[in-house]
Amino acid sequence: MFEFFNPYKIFRINSTLQKIIFFCFIIVLSVGLVEALFLSPEDYLQKDSVRIMYVHVPAAWISLGIFSTIALLSFSVFIFKNKNLILISKSLAPSGILFTLIALVTGSIWGKPTWGTWWAWDARITSMLILFILYTLYLLSFRIFEDQDKSNKISSIIAIFGAINIPIIKFSVDWWNTLHQPASISLTEKSAIHTSMLIPLIIMTAAFALFSVLIFLMKYNTELIKIKNKGLKRL
Repeated sequence: MFEFFNPYKIFRINSTLQKIIFFCFIIVLSVGLVEALFLSPEDYLQKDSVRIMYVHVPAAWISLGIFSTIALLSFSVFIFKNKNLILISKSLAPSGILFTLIALVTGSIWGKPTWGTWWAWDARITSMLILFILYTLYLLSFRIFEDQDKSNKISSIIAIFGAINIPIIKFSVDWWNTLHQPASISLTEKSAIHTSMLIPLIIMTAAFALFSVLIFLMKYNTELIKIKNKGLKRL
């Protein structure tokens, strides 16, 4: 059932995919930056500082989506015992931790003019910091433990238990009094954000998603090369 995830089949098409995705990423990012920096209006309260949203929000969305995917794949590892799922999860993590860091940094930059401080131990901010720590622990587990089966098991456990933090991040603004405003975009209700701001936000999210896929493909190729080299050394 995992024939589709055969690593050697994916390796053969990765080079072509990387070129296509990189080309699409440049186009979408260019359009998104023009929309975000020049065509979208300034906020009536936050003025031009609101433009940080077009980097901060997509980065946060992508980081949450990637960790959720890693947690799901890690759970599947215990069920199906397929080690390639670990390889996919491990290859997703670098872009996940990168976008989490971007979300934290841009959030801090946005917070200074908006809240008057670079950092506050707000529920949303703190839970995002915990997400960054979870990503770090997940990646470190592959380096700390030499035994591959042990590192695979520990990294999967970190991802599965770390998934508890995802709904905490999502609903922290509803459960506690926080500096963050409630969500402006909803799939079930009418979005509070105007179309002139929503469109560049969606375009920048698409650009970041393409970039994360590009990093994933590059990392996946690297991991496959490592496996191949290990096999040759044993021979």
